Amino acid sequence: MSPPEKQHRIDRFFAAHRESGLPVTTQRRAVFEAILDRGDHPTAEQVYRAVRGELPQISRMTVHRILGTFVSLRLVAKTCHPGSSARFDPKIHQHHHLVCLDCGGIIDVEDPRLNQIPWPDVRSHGFQIEDYLVHFRGRCARCRQKLHPLGAGRKAAARLRASQNKTKPKSKGRR
Repeated sequence: MSPPEKQHRIDRFFAAHRESGLPVTTQRRAVFEAILDRGDHPTAEQVYRAVRGELPQISRMTVHRILGTFVSLRLVAKTCHPGSSARFDPKIHQHHHLVCLDCGGIIDVEDPRLNQIPWPDVRSHGFQIEDYLVHFRGRCARCRQKLHPLGAGRKAAARLRASQNKTKPKSKGRR
């Protein structure tokens, strides 16, 4: 996050507290800044560990309550995917995610085409869609590297070249 963008978000933090009548506390400010400083969609536990260094007296429950407040104030977004803890995202505009099936990492995807997906007609279910988020599930580069250690791709390419060379007719050299 660029410094001007971070300053804008901090200004929004103060404005949201003023508008809601909530006091700006040291704990709330520390939790908010901890989230803004991360790009990895941290869990509440990760935020707690980051803030605890600065505020050793803060409790996990306090961090959970603060994160819930931030979600209700729309200062952060809460994102979930099956089999994982809730994660908190400082980006509150519409964007989408790549979710690693192995490590649970989340990577932002900014593609305007995904924001144009037509919503299905769900009236027969009595449901009202208010927003959507696309999660693409797969494996991140680091986890793919663990599955196929260094050189696995090069070995496969070498095997392919070797098999192609066997099928090529031998060219006759000059005499």
